[in-house]
Parts: sequence; structure tokens; C-alpha cells
Amino acid sequence: MIIQLNQDIIDSLSKTELEVIRYINDNEDNLPTLSIVDIAFNTFSSPSTVSRAIRKCGIAGFNELRYKSSAKHKDTDIQAAREIMEKSLIEAQNDIERISIQNILDSIYIIKNSKRVFVLGRGLSEYVAEEFAFKLQLLDVNAVCIKDPNIMRKVGSEIKSDECLFAFSLNGKTTELIETLESGNRNGCKIINCCCNENSQLSKYATVNLIGYKHEHQAISKYEVSSRVSLSIIARIIIDYLAIY
Repeated sequence: MIIQLNQDIIDSLSKTELEVIRYINDNEDNLPTLSIVDIAFNTFSSPSTVSRAIRKCGIAGFNELRYKSSAKHKDTDIQAAREIMEKSLIEAQNDIERISIQNILDSIYIIKNSKRVFVLGRGLSEYVAEEFAFKLQLLDVNAVCIKDPNIMRKVGSEIKSDECLFAFSLNGKTTELIETLESGNRNGCKIINCCCNENSQLSKYATVNLIGYKHEHQAISKYEVSSRVSLSIIARIIIDYLAIY
């Protein structure tokens, strides 16, 4: 049994929770391929019930349970999938841990009080910038997404002190972004830098730095196409806050 039961644990479980644990133990071999939704469906319960039952048995959560199960599985495909999912989990967890709540609130204050927000992005970060700018527009923020390097430089040289530059960059080494933020800084505008490199040149020009986590693993090593999950998480936090409050 992957989940060991004793009388104290059994007494702490409701009837439904006990059925969930029995189902997990009976299907230990298939556990690496199951999701928490699958288990809930097959036990006529809910994902929250499954999660609660697992925690009552001394396991931190479903991810830990599935990790324990897949770690000893002989199927190499399952092992590989487990490692990839674990990488994404680590990236998301580290990103949340690194984010300063005060910096998030300072960024939101700047956005709310800026006459116009220019959202900047290059390469794959453009997709994060586009989505972020679009959602700001839906929230009645005067936001514009800028991807063209020449337009970026022009915006930076002409931006006003009551406007804002919001830059998305994984490594913070893109020349046109550095030049644009440097110009904006000289013009006295507010600058928010969302980056995964705390030592980038962008940070020294920013009013607020939102530093995310970059996993060292790169799936396609031939090209610079590292995950932008961290940038997306930070963008989502800001949008969700603006939408609710």
C-alpha cells in the first residue's frame, strides 16, 4: 500500500475519505497516470475531498503522492513525464516564493495612477506582454503593447512623467529594452521591470523590480526558448488583483 493506514488515521477519516484512500491503494500501479480529478470522479467525491483525505494520512498533497508512486515505476515514459511535471511545479513554487508582495502592490499602484501604460516585450516574452496589455485594456486601463524595437526606443525618448513602462524580459539582456528603460528613466516616468534576472541592466532603471524564477533546465537547448511561466505567473497575479480590487 502506498498509503499506510493505522487506527488513528482511519478514525480521522470520513466514510468518503476512507473510500478515496482505499481506491488509491487499490490502484497504486495506475496512480502515476491518474489526476486528482480522475480519482474524485471514480470515487464519487471531489478533488478537495481527495486532497483532504491524502493530507490526513500525513502526505503533503496529491503531487507528493504521485511523485512517490511514479518514482518507483518501471515505465521510462512515466518517469520522464514525472520529471517534466516536477520541473514545472518547482518553477511555479519558486516563483511564488520569490515575489515580493509589496512590489506587486507598488506595481498595481503605479498602473492605476498612470495616464498610459506601455507594455514592452521581445521574442517569446512578446506573448506574455500581449496578453497582459489586452487584459489591462479589458480592465479599462489605457494600455498599449509595444513589440517593435524602433517604436520602443521612440516611446522611451518621448514618454511623459505621468506614464508608465512595463517591461517583460526573461534574461534582461535585450538591447532595445535596456535603451528604452534608460530613456524612460531620464524622462522621469514610472518603470516596472518583470524579469528573471535580478542582476540585469533593466533593474537599475526600474521604479519597481518584479523578479521571477528561471529554471536552469532548457528543453530545446539549441535555441533560447526557455519557459516564460514565471513572467506569466507575475502578470496573472497583477491582473487578478486589479480585477478583484
